[in-house]
Amino acid sequence: MSVTGMLLLQDVAIRIIEGYLRSTGHSDVRPSNGRDALGGRGVDLTYVNQGATRSVKVKPDPYFGLDRMKVADRELAFYRADASAFAFEAVANAATREPGWMFESVADDLYYYFVAIPQPEDEVRALMNEPDEVFFSELAVERDELVILPMRQTREWFELHFEDYTPRPVMLGGASAWYRLVPRTDIERSMPGIVHAGSVFGRIG
Repeated sequence: MSVTGMLLLQDVAIRIIEGYLRSTGHSDVRPSNGRDALGGRGVDLTYVNQGATRSVKVKPDPYFGLDRMKVADRELAFYRADASAFAFEAVANAATREPGWMFESVADDLYYYFVAIPQPEDEVRALMNEPDEVFFSELAVERDELVILPMRQTREWFELHFEDYTPRPVMLGGASAWYRLVPRTDIERSMPGIVHAGSVFGRIG
């Protein structure tokens, strides 16, 4: 079965972050298949930097587009209007009440990746089957920004404040998850240790 929607964007984002980490001198970068890895504890990849292994949860967010015509084009599923917010998963499955990755992830860091891709989903899916030189040269990333948040501190903040934000349903792989949209300013003014890596796609060599 072909991966679609946000699950496809998740795979795309992990591949981009892998390329970025390798291009910036990190070694032994390994994808870990998200919820199926490490006991389903929300780790998408690991890497080694200066002899230490770190684990990462990757969260892509397509609500980063600025072009109104592209936002209105429903063929462009990965190009939505900039919401200036983080979307954190509180409930992974509304039917089973399984906690979301924001509560369950054992990753060291949350790599929150804002990315606007003005390409139809079927083109993006086809590129995922191509080698890196084709994928990175033909994927149309118009705008992107990587924000790296310390997972433990972010989770602790979220546990205290998540009920302040309205829950939003999101369909993921046939199941309904519940997210909380948190304005960027609420997190960024409250959380020490955030790294703003900026645009990373164009730095992948």
